[in-house]
This record gives sequence, structure tokens and C-alpha cells, in this order.
Amino acid sequence: MFILATVLIIVASIVLILIVLVQNSKGGGLSSSFGGANQFGGVVQTNKFLEKGTWILALAVLVLSITASVTLDTKGKKEEGSQIQEFLNGEVDYGSEVTPLSKEEINNQNKEIETENKKKEDKK
Repeated sequence: MFILATVLIIVASIVLILIVLVQNSKGGGLSSSFGGANQFGGVVQTNKFLEKGTWILALAVLVLSITASVTLDTKGKKEEGSQIQEFLNGEVDYGSEVTPLSKEEINNQNKEIETENKKKEDKK
């Protein structure tokens, strides 16, 4: 239903754009180019028809947009919140992933880094 509503919204929007372009505005529009339209009922009836069509299509786009949003399938999708808020609420446990180093391990790593830095300096 969502896909059908989306397709109908796109079609109605394109037709709405075309109708708005054809309407005769104060400065003249594309409707003045269509001389045959004047013979079928006059300019007044043509403008009324186009105005009604504009309102109908605008309402159709509105109703279809609401329909599409209502029929959008959101079941089974978890709403994601802030990771910071989850952490503060105690919902996430990062302690199992990170283990603190002992003082010995830290000292050994520092010594290794110092040794590597001295080797690099000696090469220069």
C-alpha cells in the first residue's frame, strides 16, 4: 500500500505541476497558447476547470501523503536511542570488551616504546 501511495503521489504531483503551468495567471500563462481551448467553452470555463483540478490534485497529494505515512511498515524495527543515554541508563556494558592493564604491562609497553624510539633516533 505504501508503494502504491508513493507512486500515486508522484503521478499527482507531476499532473499538478502541468496544470499550474497551463493556468492563465495575471501575466498570461501557457493557456493563452492553446487557442483551441477557447472554442470549447471559453476562457472562463477553462480557468475554472484548471482551478478545480489544482485544488483536487493538491488535496489528493495531501491525503495520499497521510495514507503513505500511516501505511509505512515500522514493525520489527528497533527505535534507536542515544548511545550515551543507553550507557548512562546501564543498558550497555562496555566493561566486558575492555580490560584494564596492570602496572607491569603498562611499564613493559612504555619500555618497548622507548626502545623503539631510541632505535629510530640512532638510525638518523
